[in-house]
Amino acid sequence: MKKICFLLSAFCFLQIIGFAQNPLSNSSKNYDEIITNYKQLSLQQLYDTANYYFFKNSYDTALICFNLLISTTSKSADFEQQNLLQNAYNRSAQIYISFNDYRIAYDYLIKRLLICEKYGLIADKSATYANFGVIYADLKQYEMAKQYYLKALDLNNDSANIVLLLNNLGTNELLNDKTDSGYYYLNKSIQISKRHNNIHLPYMLNSLASYYQIKQEYDSAFYYFRLSLDYSRKNNEIIVETVNLSDLGKLYFEVNKVDSALYYIDLSNKIASENKFIKNVADNYLTLYEIEKSKRKFESALNYYIAYTNLKDSIYNASVFGSINLIQRQYEVSKTDQQIEELVIDKQLNESKIRYQKIIWYITLGVLILITLVLGIIISQKRKLDQAYKILFEKNVKIVELQDNFYKTNQKKSKKNSRTDKEQNDLFNKILNIMDDTAVICDTEFSIDKLAELVHSNQKYVSEAINNTLNKNFRSFLNSYRIREAQRLLVNREIAKFTIESVAPLVGFKSPKTFWDTFKEITGITPNYYLKSMQEQQEN
Repeated sequence: MKKICFLLSAFCFLQIIGFAQNPLSNSSKNYDEIITNYKQLSLQQLYDTANYYFFKNSYDTALICFNLLISTTSKSADFEQQNLLQNAYNRSAQIYISFNDYRIAYDYLIKRLLICEKYGLIADKSATYANFGVIYADLKQYEMAKQYYLKALDLNNDSANIVLLLNNLGTNELLNDKTDSGYYYLNKSIQISKRHNNIHLPYMLNSLASYYQIKQEYDSAFYYFRLSLDYSRKNNEIIVETVNLSDLGKLYFEVNKVDSALYYIDLSNKIASENKFIKNVADNYLTLYEIEKSKRKFESALNYYIAYTNLKDSIYNASVFGSINLIQRQYEVSKTDQQIEELVIDKQLNESKIRYQKIIWYITLGVLILITLVLGIIISQKRKLDQAYKILFEKNVKIVELQDNFYKTNQKKSKKNSRTDKEQNDLFNKILNIMDDTAVICDTEFSIDKLAELVHSNQKYVSEAINNTLNKNFRSFLNSYRIREAQRLLVNREIAKFTIESVAPLVGFKSPKTFWDTFKEITGITPNYYLKSMQEQQEN
């Protein structure tokens, strides 16, 4: 109620001095007069006036008032004025974030954080961390964004803010391809929202709809997007309404309902253009480009893409410029405390600089020496490893030639040692005959059941015959044959047209990774190294 009174007071005051309309709409001739009149306002009046234009989305005028407040507030101001100052920094940062000027926004947030630290403003400190998270999320630094959202969450006890923070965390996780984690935070935010009169519910529902869209559960996605749209219209939340319309358009396009997609994108674009939501307009242009391209209307598609890039380039350039400055400020934020003003004294700053330069020099020298030693060890070990691989390769080439004799020898041993069990010996001979048929054993569906069927026996007897004769199980027995066949394929001079991924299914492996692991286990070297060595041998 107090806040409403402030705004009404500010509005009446502006009416009296003739500035109820946006002053920037006046001619430039009156600009100096406008600034002069603003300077006559008290700090509280400046803040109330700035807030009035902020909530009217008249950001240029709001910034004039906020900057006047910031520039006229002294460092020795009392707590009440410092509190106004930190709120002015916060509002200004929010405006610059909407302008995608993250460098200035970050600078204002750091200054706000100093005041919060000085006076122990925990809730405002939490909100500052949340805004840091928004900046890093916009710059696609999702892990850094998550850290700040969690910091903000740890300091917050207000249910409304907790709901938004959990929603931001969930959305951030979805953007970072962590779907399960994203759903956890989103669901938690909705549960808290329901316990507190559905606060911020449109945001929650939109994020939940995005989750179901990612999961390709389109019925649920449509349901929650429409529900979010209804709530946003009911609560007059124009930004969420714009986003929902845009998201519905994308979803309809994703399910090949182009006419519906165009309808919702058009509605979204109308609202976004009227309210200067540049990001939304750019996003809609990109969707329209994709739609027109799918309809093979390449000329109109190109026009939309040009419009998209013109908007996106300005946003992107600001982001890049901001991100350069963010790197420098990360250290400053981590060291923010009550002593920060003393640490900027010239003498201490110069002494710290000299000390840090010495430390960095010693660390750099130590790291260079360590890197040199490590590189020497790595090179030495690599040479030894290459030599061992070459020996293994040569042995494997010989093994392929001798492997047939190996199984025949085992067959003879089986005959000698199994005279008391002639049936098992005969069964093993049948098994060997089947295993020589590469077309059969290299079928990805080949199994011990299939082998038992081919030799007219059962799984148990087949397994016993293999185990008693070769002391290995069926899977190892089968893999040895398949890897032998893979080695034969890799010897082929035509193998240059193959890849390791294409060889795997040819010898019965459903997964290239399984083939790679089995090849390495049996031969001691990777298939890539085997192929490379075989090609070098053939060239020589």
